[in-house]
Amino acid sequence: MELQLALDLVTFDEAVVIINECKEFIDIIEIGTPLIIKEGISIVKRIHELYPDKKILADVKIMDGGKEEASYAFDAGADIVTVLAAAEDATIKNVVKIAGERGKKTMADMIAVRDIIGRATQIDLLGVDYLCVHTAFDIQFTQKNPLDDLLLLQSVVSNSKTAIAGGVNLKTAPETIRSKPAIIVVGGTITSASNKKETAAAFKRMMDEL
Repeated sequence: MELQLALDLVTFDEAVVIINECKEFIDIIEIGTPLIIKEGISIVKRIHELYPDKKILADVKIMDGGKEEASYAFDAGADIVTVLAAAEDATIKNVVKIAGERGKKTMADMIAVRDIIGRATQIDLLGVDYLCVHTAFDIQFTQKNPLDDLLLLQSVVSNSKTAIAGGVNLKTAPETIRSKPAIIVVGGTITSASNKKETAAAFKRMMDEL
């Protein structure tokens, strides 16, 4: 089980400060969609060069042009790219194809997918490495628990590993960890904490203990 740090609503300089504070407890550094939009895909290369020993996920949320957009992210140094589960199967297959050629990995993001079981069953056959349930930032105030979707996902997935993102915090972490996703994605709970290092360490301790 790996801990992924999502860096979204920060600048490049702020991201570096956060990573330096938490890096010993972080397995995957996620360059979030807002950060890529603001800074450009080159930020993936900049982070990769600073932390060559860390896995880098580029949250590009590919919806079309799978081969081309995945290539841009991999060229910049990403180890994992995201493609939207709502994309056409052909798009997902193209992302998987280019990832395989590069020796990289893919994550299908289930954000806004209504039929979790139906779509997950389809995508599980397309060769993605990870399927991620994701409670959108814009609806996290509703207290929707992504764990409910994770359990649905795990009931049908047999080829892909699973991941969970969106609103995971220290209170919900134990139950989430016990469900054994391959990746737990944490963003604001760490990046907005007064003691970011200790918060990241707390997640990692729970993952090791549970």
